[in-house]
This record gives sequence, structure tokens and C-alpha cells, in this order.
Amino acid sequence: MVLAVFVIEAADAPAAKDKPKVESKETAAKDLFNGKDLAGWKKTEFGGEGEVEIKDGQIIAHLGAQMTGVQYTNSLPTNNYAITFEAMKIEGDDFFGALTFPVGASHLSLILGGWGGSVVGLSSLDGMDASENETTKYITFKKNQWYKIRVEVKSELVKVWIDGDEIVNAPLKDRKVSLRPGPIELQAPFGLSTYQTTAAWRNIRIAPLPAKP
Repeated sequence: MVLAVFVIEAADAPAAKDKPKVESKETAAKDLFNGKDLAGWKKTEFGGEGEVEIKDGQIIAHLGAQMTGVQYTNSLPTNNYAITFEAMKIEGDDFFGALTFPVGASHLSLILGGWGGSVVGLSSLDGMDASENETTKYITFKKNQWYKIRVEVKSELVKVWIDGDEIVNAPLKDRKVSLRPGPIELQAPFGLSTYQTTAAWRNIRIAPLPAKP
């Protein structure tokens, strides 16, 4: 199988009028993070993780020996929902955001800046990681710059946008959907994490989506 690789320079994105923007605005969006403390969240005990602090309306996950992150402790839908948040890499050269989220009876992780700092994709599809399945993209992420992320989950489809650009469109029918075996499984059903990287997250929200287009 030949893997198509696309290189995207985030700083050189096309003009706004050319972007496939998300036009709908959910009126029922709910904040999952209150910007003040970790109410409804807990620090994930990976072992060797860095510190987690709340500052200026942000969750800041500090560089650790390997992974550092938080997981949501309240119930969430498993289909027909959208997650939006902002993420920023502060220090380090690996993923500054691994969003683990429910997909039906299973889970997936969206990797932002993995495998040395540029890989984006979903882990895992048919046992293949974000670096080796058809969702793989390579994006140059700048440090100390906020990126707006949107993930839409429907029964047989996951879509991802970064700063309004559609990056992932992954049909899931007849696919095996799972988490990569290892520490990331501790993030289920929903969490955010980094790998040997300091990152900040804010404005984490969820909104329902209609079951049909």
C-alpha cells in the first residue's frame, strides 16, 4: 500500500476565502473546562509525568519523562458530537496534543505533532498508528502559537479541522477502531496529553451534532 503524504505549512495557509471553513455554530456548546481549576478532570498518572497547572484560563501540561496529561471524569456522548479546543506547544519536540475521545463503543486519539513534531493523524485504524494510516499528515507547528482544533464524531465518520482547514476525513465503516496499546489507554474515555513536551490547552468545548446530515 502506498501512503500519500501531504506537507502543510501552517504559517502559509491559503487565504480565508479559500478554506473549507466550518459554517455551523452550535448554540448548545458546553464548556468542559472552567478555566479556573481541574473540576471534572484529573491528572493522568502515567508515571514520570510532569506537573499540571491552571494559569490564565489554560491547562498547562509540563514536560515529563514521557507523557503528561489530564482526563475528563464526567460522562460524554459516544457519537454525534463535536469537540473544539485550542492547543499551543511551548517547549519540546513531540506531540503537544493527543486528544483521546470516544467513538461508539471504542476510542481514538488525534495526535498533534507526534513522531518528532509534525505528524497529525488518528490512532489507531485497523491497528495502524497516526504515522502509518491514511489520515497521516505532516504539519509544521510553531511554538507559542495557538491552534484551533475541531473534531466531529459521527457513527461511521471522524473529521478534524485545524484553524479551519479540514485535515482528516476518515470513514469508519468496516474499520477496526482502537487506541494504541500502552499509556494512552489511561486517557479513555476522554483526555489530553503530551509527550516530552510542554503544552497549553484552553476553551475545551463539546456540542451535539445531528444524527443525519
